[in-house]
Amino acid sequence: MTADSSLDGRLDRALASLRGLSVGDALGSQYFVPVNYPLLKRREVPSGPWQWTDDTEMAGSVVAVLAAHHRVDQDALARSFAEHHDFDRGYGPAVNRLLRLVREGGDWRELAAALFNGQGSWGNGAAMRIAPLGAWYAGDPEQATHQAEISAYTTHQHREAVVGAMAVAAAAAFAAAPGGPPGAEALLDGVIELVPKSAVGAGLRRARDMLDYGDPATVAAVLGCGRRTTAHDTVPFALWSAARSLGDYEQAFWTTAQVGGDVDTTCAIVGGVIAAGKVGTPPAEWVGRTEPLPDWVPASA
Repeated sequence: MTADSSLDGRLDRALASLRGLSVGDALGSQYFVPVNYPLLKRREVPSGPWQWTDDTEMAGSVVAVLAAHHRVDQDALARSFAEHHDFDRGYGPAVNRLLRLVREGGDWRELAAALFNGQGSWGNGAAMRIAPLGAWYAGDPEQATHQAEISAYTTHQHREAVVGAMAVAAAAAFAAAPGGPPGAEALLDGVIELVPKSAVGAGLRRARDMLDYGDPATVAAVLGCGRRTTAHDTVPFALWSAARSLGDYEQAFWTTAQVGGDVDTTCAIVGGVIAAGKVGTPPAEWVGRTEPLPDWVPASA
């Protein structure tokens, strides 16, 4: 069985992943509000509407560029990030400045390369937005990792950030495979084979070895859960959680959210990967409480 490679088929998968990402992002962000802490402990959701953050806004640009160019066009992607940049969506200060300068005519190549004394950003921003690209390339994780690598460089040029994006895209491509998602160990093994040597890769190997651990807090203590907002502190735990709950969006969300950390981002990654597969749609009630996707994201090819 092969994935539907038509533009409409690819876009439908990407949009499904984007909706799952936006729900995880928007609901996850609600638990940064102190009044909602007790709800999280009880696995209860607050009343809506839930506003999504920069995770969804940037993921929307990824989908829009794929719909328009059928691949990642770096210049178009950087331009879309800059044009749709909403300062109040929770962007980090470095990316806020980068996108403002791109909007003012700056070269994203020079700006992204110059971040953090020329090392580039190793934050989790390139990974948080990329699951819909993996869904676009369902069943072709090699192409998904290649395109994710290209996409990352527009804002994040550190090796770890790039590998984090590659890993999430590969996971989503496996989850969206036409025959259904693989088992948890097979998914993580497949991702590990596709990413270069890195701290993210080392974390993924530890994640695979911890698949039988029943306590997410213990796993998060080893792998990290985004508290440092780095790719290697975020992606391994998010993919551990997604791999263990493929086909069960709600369970994956609670497993991810309850350990704390960068909850909107870890839940965006998990939500995007889970929803890439047809069996992983978020609860309709949650979708209804989530802010609609931006009107500039295309609904059809």
